[in-house]
Amino acid sequence: MNRQKALKQITLIKTGSTIPGIRQHYGDFEDWFIAAMGVAGVQLVEVFRNKPLPALAKTAAVVVTGSAAMVSHRQDWSEKTADWLKRAVQAGLPVLGVCYGHQLLAHALGGRVGPNPNGRQIGTVTASLLDAAGHDPLLGHLPPQFLVQTSHSESVLKLPAAAERLATTPLDENFAIRFSENAWGVQFHPEFSIPVMSEYIRHRAQAIRAEGLDPDHFLSKITETDQARTVLEKFTTLVRLAVTS
Repeated sequence: MNRQKALKQITLIKTGSTIPGIRQHYGDFEDWFIAAMGVAGVQLVEVFRNKPLPALAKTAAVVVTGSAAMVSHRQDWSEKTADWLKRAVQAGLPVLGVCYGHQLLAHALGGRVGPNPNGRQIGTVTASLLDAAGHDPLLGHLPPQFLVQTSHSESVLKLPAAAERLATTPLDENFAIRFSENAWGVQFHPEFSIPVMSEYIRHRAQAIRAEGLDPDHFLSKITETDQARTVLEKFTTLVRLAVTS
């Protein structure tokens, strides 16, 4: 293996932190991603704390986490990260955006992100693959319908040029997107466990009720989403292939 390639790391861009009570019992975003990806370690960059992003030449691949922030608010740290992500995609690096990261990639590449006109989507839901996903390197191994954990009120409302829609839900037609040959975004959380998903619903119960929805209903529907979790393992495999080729 080329030594220069071997020294590169996966950069995990952390765009926020989980709820304090969840962090105390279950860890934070980076813990869940590292465990689900099956990697020994990553280069963690807390962009929401204005930590600097690495040189692209030192990066093997990129994963972008979720956040309680909103892409449509255009915060300085978020816009700087969007610019960096655009260059990462243009450089051909493998990139995966999750929830906020999914939306940030769409924004970075010329799409439009904003409040979902269909409202909040939270809990365990069924995602449906489109025909375009049949031979997709990242999602092609999944069945036509699969269960996912999700929690978001903003969505990708308009695809960037040349982007391809891969999966939908009844509330979100742009639920998974392939932005380029090596860049994807998923609105769901493959890193979430049942306890974490449950705590998110409990924490947001008041807001959920204010929107005319029933948090107890969402809690009763939570179940395992093992197939969704494989997306992070699959991405890690694709990264390894790209680095060693």
